[in-house]
Amino acid sequence: MKKKVVSGLLCAVMVASLTAGCGAKSTQTQETTKGGTTETTSKEAEAKKEEPGKEGKVINIYVWNDEFKARYEDYYASKLPAGYTVNFVTTPSENNAYQNALDEALLNQADAKADDKVDMFLVEADYILKYVNSDSTLDLKEIGITDQDISKQYDYTKVIAQDTKGVQKGISWQGCPGLYIYRRSIAKDVLGTDDPAEVQKAINDWDSFDKTAAKMKDKGYYMVSGFDDTYRTFSNNVSSPWVNGDKVVIDPKIEKWIEQTKNYTDKGYNQKTVLWAAEWASGQGPDSKVFGYFMPAWGVDFVMAKNSLAKAEADGGKQEAGNGTFGDWAATIGPESYNWGGTWLCAAAGTDNADIVADIMKTICTDDATMKKIVEEKNDFVNNKTVMEALAKSDYKSQFLGGQNPLQMYCDAAEKIDMSKISPYDQGLNESIQTAMHDYFNGTVDKDTAMKNFYTSIKEKYPELKTE
Repeated sequence: MKKKVVSGLLCAVMVASLTAGCGAKSTQTQETTKGGTTETTSKEAEAKKEEPGKEGKVINIYVWNDEFKARYEDYYASKLPAGYTVNFVTTPSENNAYQNALDEALLNQADAKADDKVDMFLVEADYILKYVNSDSTLDLKEIGITDQDISKQYDYTKVIAQDTKGVQKGISWQGCPGLYIYRRSIAKDVLGTDDPAEVQKAINDWDSFDKTAAKMKDKGYYMVSGFDDTYRTFSNNVSSPWVNGDKVVIDPKIEKWIEQTKNYTDKGYNQKTVLWAAEWASGQGPDSKVFGYFMPAWGVDFVMAKNSLAKAEADGGKQEAGNGTFGDWAATIGPESYNWGGTWLCAAAGTDNADIVADIMKTICTDDATMKKIVEEKNDFVNNKTVMEALAKSDYKSQFLGGQNPLQMYCDAAEKIDMSKISPYDQGLNESIQTAMHDYFNGTVDKDTAMKNFYTSIKEKYPELKTE
């Protein structure tokens, strides 16, 4: 699908309101109703009509997948006042499709009928600056969320969601520090132990990681699944943003990722898979020979636990030890602390249901009891220092990780996260560099050609940027 991108959109929102409209609307799907929520696409919203000036009874939340929808249904849906409906408008994030659909809806916000208005929308770290530095997001204090409400949150999750004047424009229920999640049985076979402290010694820095990768290869295993697995450990530790002024700058850390991945591919230390592909996911399952994955807590719960099963839950299987590789995993720190992802909730300017939006945010993102349940029931890492530190010292156990309590490692990593090097272009540039390099890793083009392809993709996505 061809996108319609208005030149200068991203730069403009850094200092002013969102001023551009985009195409690539999501494909229309059937509307379904479940537990007080509906699922539609952006086109379907056009069919609803309301009297001018009347407060709507539909809370429209724009998302790119069902992760937050699941959190909403499990931890807030029962609190929704009678007569109201929450409508999740879902557009997948690939190729900026989600942002395009959201931008168009926000552009039409002022003229939208009450039940068509965007009330809340979700953003990721890779492009959060685009929205918090625009007039499309509300100051959370305007809807009743105070400094005290967010006082227990990790600092980086607050700072990243502030505009250039320090106004809080977003809030998150989760933190996303990452660890290295490895197979216990493979660790025992190659390293003689599955103890996290001992495994950490074997991957404590990149030199050690490389040596262990060679040992894995000798025994018939892969250190990582594919090309993109180590990417976030490098991209989250860069020394400067992707864009300096209007010029794209490739950080030495990104160059290191390219060098290492090419080396791993040529030596057979990975399976040549691509992130999220079926072959990548199967590396977490019962027939896998992959030693480990770099993952944040959401990746363990939302991705690996499901992929590990020999008998899927849809077929009657359970997330329990003995079903596939579930329970045959453990966590350790790895060569570097890093962050991967994060989801922030933003209140849309012009919402006609600000009180409900605020209550959803407070319940899921600030309430101690609710956040504790999320950790215990979903194994997520919540954005609440008090809750996480208490659980780190408790008898909490992750069944997926063989009964391990990894929370102190996550807590320590969260304190080291530095998001000061992000730019509004990160999602597009991170995707483009990975895609362009896949051909180089596979040996179908040389590095110079891969770089030219990367620069071409930048011009297509962001014509306002310079590459030389």
